[in-house]
Amino acid sequence: MAKYCVTTPIYYVNDVPHIGHAYTTVAADVLARFWRKNLGEENVFFLTGTDEHGAKVAQAAQNAKLTPKEFADKVAPEFEKVWQELRISYNHFFRTTDPRHEKIVQQILQKLFEDGHVYEGVYEGLYCEGCERFYTEEELVDGKCPLHPNREPQYQKEKNYFFKLSSFKEELVRIFETGEVKILPESRKNEVLGKLAGELKDVSLSRESVSWGIPIPWDSSQTCYVWFEALLNYYTATQFLENKEKFWPADVHLMAKDILWFHTVIWVALLKAAGLPLPKIVFAHGFFTVNGQKMSKSLGNVIAPKELVEKFGSDATRYLLLGEFPFGQDGDFSLEKLTVKYNADLANGFGNLVSRVAKLCENERLEVEEYKGDFDSRFEKLFSEFNFTEILALTAEKVTEANREVNEKKPWELEKGEKVKVLKSLAQKIQHIAFNLSPFLPTVSEKVLQQFSGEIKVDKPLFPRIK
Repeated sequence: MAKYCVTTPIYYVNDVPHIGHAYTTVAADVLARFWRKNLGEENVFFLTGTDEHGAKVAQAAQNAKLTPKEFADKVAPEFEKVWQELRISYNHFFRTTDPRHEKIVQQILQKLFEDGHVYEGVYEGLYCEGCERFYTEEELVDGKCPLHPNREPQYQKEKNYFFKLSSFKEELVRIFETGEVKILPESRKNEVLGKLAGELKDVSLSRESVSWGIPIPWDSSQTCYVWFEALLNYYTATQFLENKEKFWPADVHLMAKDILWFHTVIWVALLKAAGLPLPKIVFAHGFFTVNGQKMSKSLGNVIAPKELVEKFGSDATRYLLLGEFPFGQDGDFSLEKLTVKYNADLANGFGNLVSRVAKLCENERLEVEEYKGDFDSRFEKLFSEFNFTEILALTAEKVTEANREVNEKKPWELEKGEKVKVLKSLAQKIQHIAFNLSPFLPTVSEKVLQQFSGEIKVDKPLFPRIK
């Protein structure tokens, strides 16, 4: 692997960041940090950003008594601020109001039109403004949007331009079945192929009633459907780079499972129609609940990333988000469960190990060489499989083993020579653990590696216990 390009979805600016946004973005950051150490900084590109067009954003702006652009300019920095708090090391923060994006989108739309992939028609059906998408009767649950059950889908009829998605059905099945584009986890691939076994209808790529968007180049009375434009962000953002051919196509697109259809069927068909290379992997993680309930404003259980950072610190928040349940599966978060894991893994585990060994080493004025090692030999495979919980479980085992070694060998009772030998071994094990944890705990790991380089001295606790 000569390069690695990872993306998150670009997040709607109709609201401020929440824990769901943080979950995907931290995962992408952990991947980027690991592959930078393996491939070199210059060979990794990590893209995130904000989706700033469409009816939802226009409505939110109206409620705030701002223009859509003023509203987007106000909210987009909130995402950047949160990502800084979580130590997100993105290479580019992309905004769809970037005029360079608009230009490339219009060029692609014009090509699709000229190549016969677009036709004019009338859309008549049900539309959920919360999703900014049309639904068939079969897709609704008790007549309501499956993702916004409190919203009544609105009947709409308007002139649109349609993308001939149906003409790509057989090609899409082949691409996903052969793994030319891998859909992960496997259950998501089966889900997409199951839906493709039915009828695949053409989709609208424009809106007549939404003015806040990119104009259709051949018909300025229409704007590009926000989902078509948003999907193109991954391509347009890489075109701003000097070495744009290096990072396109993306190696991994990360997202939540609710937008999987757009990022597989529609996105891949759009790229095929435009004659552009296809992404390698689309990974859709699961949903999570908070205290067993779906996260919602009405229930008052929406967790802001800042709330977790204030309670646990930025590094611990990253660790806890990815260590609670397997990435790709549905799971449940609660502050109580996160606190238990924080105390067990970080305060009583890694933090306690570092404090104990540092104190013993300081007493002996022990010096160790700077760490020159590498990750655990199993990590490359596990990171390629997005198996964060197994990676963290392996490091937790090493912490447990090292703590057990301290208890069993009792270096404070040993003769000088044997004591130094045991402590040096423990210090080297801590270095290795810290390096293994560096994608998850970037600040703490760097601090520990500096502490255990040269003469070792005691420092304040890394992870104070939380009651």
